[in-house]
Amino acid sequence: MAQTETTPQTTPSTAKTGGRPSAGAVLGRALRGNVRQYGMLVALALIVLLFQFWTDGILLQPLNITNLIQQNGYILILAIGMMIVIIAGHIDLSVGSLAAFVGAAAAVMMVKHHAPWPVALVAALLIGALAGAWQGFWIAYLGIPSFIVTLAGMLLFRGGTQILLQGQSVAPFPKGFQNISSGFLPAVGPRTDYHNLTLLLGLAVLAVAILQEVRGRRRAVSYGLEPLPAGLFLAKLGAITTAVVAFTLLLASYHGVPVVLLILGVLLVGFGYVMRNSILGRHTYAIGGNEAAAKLSGVKSKRVVFLAFVNMGVLAALAGLVFAARLNAGTPQAGINFELEAIAAAFIGGASASGGVGTVLGALIGGLVLGVLNNGMSLVGVGTDYQQVIKGLVLLAAVGFDVYNKRKAGA
Repeated sequence: MAQTETTPQTTPSTAKTGGRPSAGAVLGRALRGNVRQYGMLVALALIVLLFQFWTDGILLQPLNITNLIQQNGYILILAIGMMIVIIAGHIDLSVGSLAAFVGAAAAVMMVKHHAPWPVALVAALLIGALAGAWQGFWIAYLGIPSFIVTLAGMLLFRGGTQILLQGQSVAPFPKGFQNISSGFLPAVGPRTDYHNLTLLLGLAVLAVAILQEVRGRRRAVSYGLEPLPAGLFLAKLGAITTAVVAFTLLLASYHGVPVVLLILGVLLVGFGYVMRNSILGRHTYAIGGNEAAAKLSGVKSKRVVFLAFVNMGVLAALAGLVFAARLNAGTPQAGINFELEAIAAAFIGGASASGGVGTVLGALIGGLVLGVLNNGMSLVGVGTDYQQVIKGLVLLAAVGFDVYNKRKAGA
């Protein structure tokens, strides 16, 4: 039998590199594979530059950066939990009311019953976990749609807040509790123009980030995957270094790292690892992507969904504590529209309405987009009515972009 020779196919992207894909082709594939996350990062950078110019440099002043973090900390905490719930293919409309209820419960414990604030904090987080378990039971094990269960929870917890507070604000809180939202890392070492502990923490974060990037590149090579070309990889490391150093110096030139930023950092690292590397995280993505196929593969979907709502309850409680600590009061009006902000942050940050898509980092990016928009528009004097219109258009554009990408991929 005659043998036929086959010649390797060449494309414009490989013809000039001896059969290897060009740097542009590799970069293009990397961008297409992470289009939502990179797109939101670019959008966030453009929004920051726009308002930095529009506000004559006020936006990136150290004081304003600190205020931006503290003002949006509770929304970013909620966005992390909401992202996980949406990845699992569900929604939670009760988080704002639950945050208000937990804040009210903590206020009553500390002010009226004189409980030590650490005890009140732990009790409040347990209340959040129980509330999440209550809703998760109805959704996961009884099959009631999450929209209905959490809508009922929104009404229940809002009414519970009114009953606990009897329509009145309860305050003030101990200083230690207030520091959850308004505190900073303590000053240590010699007096300088910068906060020493913040500088050390920034260097540690930079070292870990670079190490992770190098390990990821080596892992990709060991698995036979195509890494970024050396030049692009070095450019990426340079961009990470610039961002971390600039952010560290901004914070260190004021009072240092806010406590709420430390909380967000722990949540980002912890939940990021769980969603990327753990069995529970992979099962959450599988259920959101195709629940029937996940069940056939042996995934215990009911347990995973239940745990997603328990986690959401704990994070809603934490957000409620952060918000109450910032106000230094438990108020009946707390938590209004928090759920809408958290859902918007998740979708802007890359979540898909059909589930199975999204990252914890994306949730924080989406929350920062909303936070910078709010802060920047307030600084330039845009009215709250127009702010709502602009945020609505941003959300619609983000979801529309997701739908467009899915249709393009299907075609």
